[in-house]
Amino acid sequence: MARGGRPKQGDGPERRCIVTGESQPRGGLIRFVIGPDAMVVPDLAGRLPGRGIWVSAERGVLEQAVKRKLFARAARQPVTLPEGLVDLVHDLLTRRVIELLSLARKSCQAVAGYEKVRDWLARGDARVLIQAHDGSERGKTKLRPPPGPEGHLTCLSAQELGLAFGREHVIHAALAAGGLAARVVEEAAKLARLRGQIGVLIAGED
Repeated sequence: MARGGRPKQGDGPERRCIVTGESQPRGGLIRFVIGPDAMVVPDLAGRLPGRGIWVSAERGVLEQAVKRKLFARAARQPVTLPEGLVDLVHDLLTRRVIELLSLARKSCQAVAGYEKVRDWLARGDARVLIQAHDGSERGKTKLRPPPGPEGHLTCLSAQELGLAFGREHVIHAALAAGGLAARVVEEAAKLARLRGQIGVLIAGED
């Protein structure tokens, strides 16, 4: 994955954004489908039937797709947009990242809390260090992320991280290597871009 959360070229099949015309791997885009009632439906999991309509996972790009009525053009038919589509995508994506982290926790592939995270990092068990963007900067610098461009996620708040771990709030968490970690990183990259946090999601360099 490239710096700022954009997937590297070659990370799977590419799709074209209906706004920018730019082709990129699917991991950097949001998929939409047209439902039976002609409603535009976000398909974050990429599993809904129908022809996919792809938009870059950036708020400004999504706003342009709505403003310029590009969903109807791409679908070649009149469509209906949910009220507040951009905010809906943001909320759905936030929930998806939280749910994936919760699944990782239940699968013993994620831990939370300074001491547990520090131990995982020391043993080399952590592939990704996750820290709340609103946590103490001094406290966060005490933990060193794993090497690599995907080693540090900071797009969630302490409250959002807490939801994933069944707590009121969480500042530090860690993910073990595996399929769930890859999915969390990909979805968190989209969320960071949607929130305008490009440059803070990925701590490492290519």
